[in-house]
Amino acid sequence: MSAADADYRIRHQTFWLVACFTVLLAQIVAEHLMGRVPICACGYVKLWEGGVNASGNSQHLSDWYTPSHIIHGFLFYGLAHLVLRRKPLAAKLLMALFIESAWELLENSPLIIDRYRTATIALDYYGDSILNSAMDTVFMCLGFFFAWRAPVALTVAIAIFFEIFTGYVIRDNLTLNVVMLIWPVEAIKVWQGGL
Repeated sequence: MSAADADYRIRHQTFWLVACFTVLLAQIVAEHLMGRVPICACGYVKLWEGGVNASGNSQHLSDWYTPSHIIHGFLFYGLAHLVLRRKPLAAKLLMALFIESAWELLENSPLIIDRYRTATIALDYYGDSILNSAMDTVFMCLGFFFAWRAPVALTVAIAIFFEIFTGYVIRDNLTLNVVMLIWPVEAIKVWQGGL
C-alpha cells in the first residue's frame, strides 16, 4: 500500500469515527435539551443497579436492561451487514448508532414514557438519566463489535441466553419489552407483576 493510499484510508476512517462520536454527542445534547437528568437524582453513580422496580433503575451505568442493548448491537450489526455490505465497518457502526440514538431519544420522550407507565408494569418509570442512556448506546456498540468478530452461532446463543436469563430473573427482556410496548398482553402484564 502506498503512502497516499494509507493516508486516504486513515482520513476516511477518521471521518467515520468522528461521525459516530458526533451522533453520540448529539444524543447527549438532545437529552439535555429534553430536560433529562444527567445522573441519578440520588446524586451518585453506580456501576450496576440491580433493582428492577427501584428508583435507580435506568439511572446508573448498567442495569438489567443492559443485555437488551447488547442484543440491539447484535441485531444492528446484522442489519448493517446486509444493507451496507460493501461499506467500511465504521459506516455500519454509524448506521447502528443512528438507530440506537433515535430509539434512546424516543424512549425518553413523554410519548414512550407514558406508554411504558400505562401498558407495562413500569409504573414508576420516568425515563433514563443521560448517563444511563449514553451507556445504553455504548453497550449497543459493544454488542455491535462482538457480533462483528464472533461467529454467528455464538452471537445468537448469547442473545438467547440473555433473553432467557433476564426473562427468568426479572420477568422482562427485549422481546417482552417490545411486545408490551407495541401490543400489550394482559396475561404478560399480570405475570410480570408477580415479582
